Formats: sequence, structure tokens, C-alpha cells
Amino acid sequence: MKLGTAIAEIMRREGIEILCGYPVNHLIEHAAKAEIRPVMVRQERVGIHMADAISRVTSGRTIGAFCMQHGPGAENAMGGVAQCFGESVPVLVLPMGYPRRLAHIEPNFNSSEAMKPFAKSSEPIILAAEVANIFRRAFTKLKNGRGGPVIVEIPSDMWNEEVPEPLNYTPVLRTRYGADPVHVKEAAALLVNAKRPVIYAGQGVHYAQAWPQLKRLAERLAIPVTTSLGGKSSFPETHPLSLGSGGLAVPRAVPKFLSEADVIFGIGCSFTETSFGVAMPKGKTIIHSTLDPNHLNKDVEAKIGLVGDAGLVLDALLEEIGKTVTKDRDASAVAAEIAASHREWLAKWMPKLTSNDAPLSPYRVLWDLQHTVDISNTIITHDAGSPRDQLSPFWKAVEPLSYLGWGKTTQLGYGLGLAMGAKLAKPDKLCINVWGDAAIGFTGMDFETAVRERIPIMSILLNNFSMAIELKVMPVSTEKYRSTDISGDYAAMARAFGGYGERVTRPEDIIPAIKRGIQKTKEGVPVLLEFITSKETEVSRPGT
Repeated sequence: MKLGTAIAEIMRREGIEILCGYPVNHLIEHAAKAEIRPVMVRQERVGIHMADAISRVTSGRTIGAFCMQHGPGAENAMGGVAQCFGESVPVLVLPMGYPRRLAHIEPNFNSSEAMKPFAKSSEPIILAAEVANIFRRAFTKLKNGRGGPVIVEIPSDMWNEEVPEPLNYTPVLRTRYGADPVHVKEAAALLVNAKRPVIYAGQGVHYAQAWPQLKRLAERLAIPVTTSLGGKSSFPETHPLSLGSGGLAVPRAVPKFLSEADVIFGIGCSFTETSFGVAMPKGKTIIHSTLDPNHLNKDVEAKIGLVGDAGLVLDALLEEIGKTVTKDRDASAVAAEIAASHREWLAKWMPKLTSNDAPLSPYRVLWDLQHTVDISNTIITHDAGSPRDQLSPFWKAVEPLSYLGWGKTTQLGYGLGLAMGAKLAKPDKLCINVWGDAAIGFTGMDFETAVRERIPIMSILLNNFSMAIELKVMPVSTEKYRSTDISGDYAAMARAFGGYGERVTRPEDIIPAIKRGIQKTKEGVPVLLEFITSKETEVSRPGT
């Protein structure tokens, strides 16, 4: 069989049903013949973002895949690959390459070399007979260990090459590994005897689908739980022991309890130091459970390292703890302390969350959104900048993988592709992206992809006609040259693309517009609701 037919058959056997892409890449045709749906985007980065979400919302059980043209197409995809690397998301990236005789001749772009620094693995196909071995290695990397993009480059002179039949390919194994029992025993003793422990949960809990075990551990020892942005929704945020999630903006309870903690247990996290994550206080005893041993002592000093799958680690800890703690500890005192902190914090923010001003408070828009949708049947994601910081502290996720949190590389416009990919993978969910007028300038043309590919997402746009975050750092250029001003009628753009677009300017119209938008998505129509907001710059930072 031809190489393209073999690759498509391997993908089909591995459970891939959707191939996001942008032509020319001949794999698109071969995939379509194999009943794999091609979804064409308007720019390569968004296609990788869509594949990214497919992997996320299935805990990596379905691998998102993206293919693109050699040269400029691959060059333009670099940002999306870097985002997957930064966020540890398993995505199969299949760039075409220059013919083998030109692949290493400047200035030709060699994807397998150029993308290697921010990929889990990167390999070109140079012999058709090796295709099964190459994809066996690729899918083994994708399905095991910490996630990341995997590159398989297909030179453009390979498509007519013959692969020996019958195709010798069986879907690769998915395996897990657990922590050293000695270290599990030490960690269990520390947690049992801690006076003010806190659990910090990362997205490794999502990939391990270890949500029940996390909840059992928290309840058994009455330990408050906070999460990274990537780990948000791994613990129900309406639970009495939930502190909320932490990024650049945080609920007040998160820094309070971390600063007062004697033991911090990080599970399924990297503890990566970033402006968009929780800063770990110094001088704490840290237990670090991670799938990747390279993360141990990378950014914080760990007293105990538990290397392994979050589910296996939590199972082992629960078994060890159960030897001495046989029933759930009384959580009433710590729960009351958490509730008091939440009340005081929300009291400060309630004027913004319920503001009747026009232009609208973005906090009011997102507060009304949260109280209008069916939270348990919604998947939502923020965009970079203000939408992230205005949404993540206040949105209470109650179901696993209902909030796609991210932020280490914070690329503007990322949320649109995530919402579309989530809707492709979970068509029964209401899938929402929240973005600003800066982000839509990066990827807004791909709203047309949602229309054309029949992906009925709901896009919430907060438009203040400004790069508001930059106002404080660009006062002279703003005053003299209006450098932070941006503009657009994006609801009209959505309608021009064939979707549903509505501009909202009055607070009393927020909820009715959201309800109309939800109904339109149920009718199969992508929705863009444009809310004209104030130039809000205040966010919930530690100490506020």
C-alpha cells in the first residue's frame, strides 16, 4: 500500500477520528478515505490548538492530530507546537517536509530538526518500510509518561513509496508506573502528622483520571485543596475544602493557606515557576508527586519525591494512610475557615461582579455567565491576559475537565481553538471560550472555521477597544500615538461569517443574550457574543 494509506490506517487503528489540518498535505486525502474526518482551519496554530483540546478533554485517551504543508505551513505552526510543549499536551504533529534530497539544504525548513527542542520526540520518515516502527515509537511517546507534542515529518517525495503488506501495526500499549513504596510511607506519615497541610493539584490528575482518589485523600485527612490553572476542575470548587485555583489571579484563600501551611503536597504538577502560576512560599516542607523525574527540584526543593502516575500514587498513599487513619477526620473547623476567607474575598469583589455600570464590568459579564449556563454540562476556557485573570478565580468548576486552564506561554487567541476542539470531542457539551479584543485579532478569522465545519461553540468576547493591561506600561505611547487603542465590530464579523453575532451594551441584556446564544448553539450555530466593557485592570492578586 502507499505510504499515505498506511499512515491513515495506523491513525485509525490508534483511535484517531479527526485530523485537523491545512493543505497542502496529502495525508488529508488519505485520512478522508480512511473515514477520518479532516477539519480545515484558517491558520495552522489554531489547528494545533484544536488537536490540543481533543487530547485534553479525553485525558489523552484520544490523541489530537494535526497536519500541514511543508515550509511556510510548518513554520506558521511553530507557536502551536510550543504551546503544547509548555502545557505538556500529547498531540501528533504531521508536517510535510521538503524532498529528502533538499531536506537539509538551507534555507529549507526542516520540521523534525527545528521543532525538536520543544517536542517530546521528532522523527522524519525516510524509508517507507519503517513507517510502522516510526509510528510505534511516536504513539508510545504520546500515550506514556508526561505529555508533549510528537513530530513525524513526511517528506514530499515519499507519498508514492510502497509500504509492505500486510501492514504490521498493532496499537501501542499504555502503561503506568508508581512511586517507591518507601517514599510513599514517608509521605503518608508527613501528611498524617501535618498541622496545616495543603494539596496543590496539577493537570497530571486529569491525565490519570484520579479525581476520586484526590477527593478521598482530601476528605480522609481534612486537607484544603488548591489547583494550578491546568489542574482546575480536578477537585470540585464547590467542595468545602476547595481553596480555588491559582494563576496570576487567585482567590484570597489560596495564598493565605499556602503561606500558613507546614506541608504542601503537589500531586500531578511540575511546580514550574511562572508569572501565571501560584508562587510557592519559601521554607515549606514539600512532597512532590510528578510523572516526570526531571521536574523534581527544578523550581522548588522537595523533601520527598513520588515519581509516578497520579492515580497510582494516590492509591498507594490512601492505602498507607488507611493503616492509621481509618475514618475521615473532622473537616468542620478548616472548612469554616475556608468559607470565611471566601466570604470576605467575595464581599470585596461583589461590587464589580454585580455592577450595573455601562460600559459593562467584565466581571459582571462572567458572573452572569456562570449563573446562567449549566455548569456541569459546560466546558470553558479563558484566553491570555485579562480574560484569564477575570475568569479563573471566580468560575467554580464542579466536573472534571470542565475548565481548560493554561498559561505558561499565554499565547493570545489560544482559547478559540481549544473551544472548537473540545466541541469536536465532546459534542454534547456547551463549549465556551472567553477572550478579549486583542486575542480575537490573532485568531478571529477561525470563527469562520467553526461555521464552515459545523462546530457550534459559544464565544464570549470582552471588548473594551483597548489593550487595557498595557495602559500602565505604555502611558506615553498611548497619550501621544494611541498605541493601545484597537477597534472592531466583532458581532458583525460573526454574522458575516454565517454565525450568530450579538453586541451587548446594557447590564440587563447580559443574561438574555447568553440564553439566546445557548439556544443557537443547540440549533447547531456558532455564537459570538460581544460585550462592550470598561477598561478594567484590577485583578485578584495575593493580598487583595
